[in-house]
Amino acid sequence: MPHAETNTSNDASQPRLRRVLSTRLLYFFILGDVLGAGVYVLVGQVATASGGAVWVPLLTALLLALLTAASYAELATKYPRAGGASHYATLAFGPAAGFCMLAAGIVSTAALTRGFAGDYLSAFVTLPVALVAVVFLVVLALVNARGVKESTRANVVATLIELGGLAVVVVLGAWLLLRGDGDPGRLTRLGTPEKGAAAAVLGGSVLAYYSFVGFETSVNVAEETRDPRRAYPRALFGALATAGTVYVLVGIAASAAVPTEVLARSSGPLLEVVHAAGGVPPRLFSAIALVAVANGALLTGIMASRLAYGMARDGLPPAALTRLLPRRRTPWAAIAATTVPALSLALTGSVATLASTLVLLLLVVFLFVNTAVLVLRREEGTPGHFRVPSVLPVLGLVSCVLLATQVEAEVWLRTAVVLGVAAVLAVVPAVRRRRADRANRDGQDGG
Repeated sequence: MPHAETNTSNDASQPRLRRVLSTRLLYFFILGDVLGAGVYVLVGQVATASGGAVWVPLLTALLLALLTAASYAELATKYPRAGGASHYATLAFGPAAGFCMLAAGIVSTAALTRGFAGDYLSAFVTLPVALVAVVFLVVLALVNARGVKESTRANVVATLIELGGLAVVVVLGAWLLLRGDGDPGRLTRLGTPEKGAAAAVLGGSVLAYYSFVGFETSVNVAEETRDPRRAYPRALFGALATAGTVYVLVGIAASAAVPTEVLARSSGPLLEVVHAAGGVPPRLFSAIALVAVANGALLTGIMASRLAYGMARDGLPPAALTRLLPRRRTPWAAIAATTVPALSLALTGSVATLASTLVLLLLVVFLFVNTAVLVLRREEGTPGHFRVPSVLPVLGLVSCVLLATQVEAEVWLRTAVVLGVAAVLAVVPAVRRRRADRANRDGQDGG
């Protein structure tokens, strides 16, 4: 069995992260990561795929995301420890899924770094992308290393700013409609000349799905959460419900206020609502968008470092990644090890390329996670953990396959390379452990 090769999370000799997150802080952690940068940049692309009824694929993506979120709620409360999806998938299938999840976290951080260095920043200053990426990631790494409690407190402030920016879009959209400058008829226009309504919803939902996938990062801080059995499901479903409501309102406001073709060609689609309504300085809204991008990158960086730390405790990456700062008890080695490749990708890839690769990687991970719920039902785990009806992970599996069929072939090719590297990285420690076990047996036989 794969789980026989992993270390138990109850090993008292291993270093432990500090339990400092309350339900409120965890709620804002999830909400901040879900709100993130996706809705600020993807509404236009969703409009391109689905037509004026942008709110329909946003709502569809929320419902599909909730299926997999239910699986995460069961596993995070059953195994409340750093490593998240990697730990669950390793228990069920072996280590390959963990490296896939780690790759997704690093790719996501790189995509958000590129987003920060793009159009919204250029509203204030024009700087080389390389310089912005280096400074941005170093600052995020330092905040991450200071402590998850401090990071999540900063996230609360940033999340409130993000919500304020999205509320401004909703209010401005309503104002445009009230003064007769909008077109509510666009809210029912679903489909494009190339696609019928059903295909438009599915195509738009794949893009909109990126706006919701931030919830999976939160399982990596379950070990740092007080009473995760009660706190995690409440924070998870509460945050997704809040984000989903906000997204649908934003989709309605943007589509009704701005012509679909204008949204489709804009790299800052919500800024088009601000321009159309007037009264709000565009630079102010650009600043809010930068906060959203930075906050999403910080939370994703926390996830990736905790995932690397948890995997190292399972003996997958080198054990050096389990090193903690003595006073802060934060995984400084894992933070450094995930920041460096994120910087490399940010300097060599575009936002569109990185984002599309991330979505497909996460769909693969979600396949593993939904299956792991069913496979691990025979294990007891933490007593009294959250449990979902078996039909939900099954539907989650179906939703992942359905969305994956909508991903373009060239994205599959790029992702296949990443998956190949993940497979190699998974095989190396397994071979190393087998050789060590064989050497130990030979030594015992010789003795």
